[in-house]
Amino acid sequence: MTLTNFELPEVRGRLTEGRSLSELTWLRVGGPADVLFQPADLADLQAFLRALPAEVEVFPMGVGSNLIVRDGGIRAVVVRLGRGFNQIEIEGDTVTAGAAALDAHVARKAADAGLDLTFLRTIPGSIGGAVRMNAGCYGSYTADVFQSAAVVTREGEVQELKAEDLQFAYRQTKFPEGAVLVSATFKAPEGAPEALHARMEEQLRKRDETQPVKDRSAGSTFRNPAGYSSTGQAGDVHDLKAWKVIDDAGLRGARLGGAQMSEKHPNFLINTGDATAADLEGLGEKVRETVRKASGITLQWEIMRVGDPLPEAAQD
Repeated sequence: MTLTNFELPEVRGRLTEGRSLSELTWLRVGGPADVLFQPADLADLQAFLRALPAEVEVFPMGVGSNLIVRDGGIRAVVVRLGRGFNQIEIEGDTVTAGAAALDAHVARKAADAGLDLTFLRTIPGSIGGAVRMNAGCYGSYTADVFQSAAVVTREGEVQELKAEDLQFAYRQTKFPEGAVLVSATFKAPEGAPEALHARMEEQLRKRDETQPVKDRSAGSTFRNPAGYSSTGQAGDVHDLKAWKVIDDAGLRGARLGGAQMSEKHPNFLINTGDATAADLEGLGEKVRETVRKASGITLQWEIMRVGDPLPEAAQD
């Protein structure tokens, strides 16, 4: 079923047909969504999904910090959560955050309360993406502090998921098809607020020294090679990094159209100003092939790539 075959359900939030997604992603590329839905609140989201025909695909989208939307756009209803889903609540040693709450805001508010979620401070994006991708840095992962998540199913029901449901792994989880994550609860270690804020400031300083934070990127492009890097499981920590094998293959600063592997950090794919999604994904695939030939290592994408490419005739 296509989205032109039925009337969209009435909502209290915002429905926009043919909405370009380029301005909603950090890389600033991508074609339109068939429909973009920005629900007013939880009840609005539930009613919409309940009324939406099961054949229509739903794609939940966060703040677009880890995403390439291809130039032909997405044949689906894209659900993007906003203000009704960005609350942060703290009780004892638990932090419950809406899926749209920014990772950095959660880290800071937790630190104010003497709770250590400092690893989230330098991770771009929102809590929904952090859970779905088991985001982590400095040796800590979302899975380490995760307690539960609330999702809305395609039937419009709120369902609680535990760690065993998500099957956390390195930079990935398993989610019910089409479900929209709306909040997550974490149990955080305690710490002195002053020390936690000082640690985050130091992390920011190190990030700014080593990463192209002023360029248009989506964070790390490729996962650290499996078998050489932490999967988030105890005892599985090694030192080889994706940036190192990219650098060793001579790809620091490599370009394709308006896309470039950063000179500052070669595992960061950047839009120099006029890149298309095809440029970015094409350069990424060129890097993967060159690294495979040079080292025998097949890099795995960390950035999600979704949607359709432009038809060849439209690219000419």
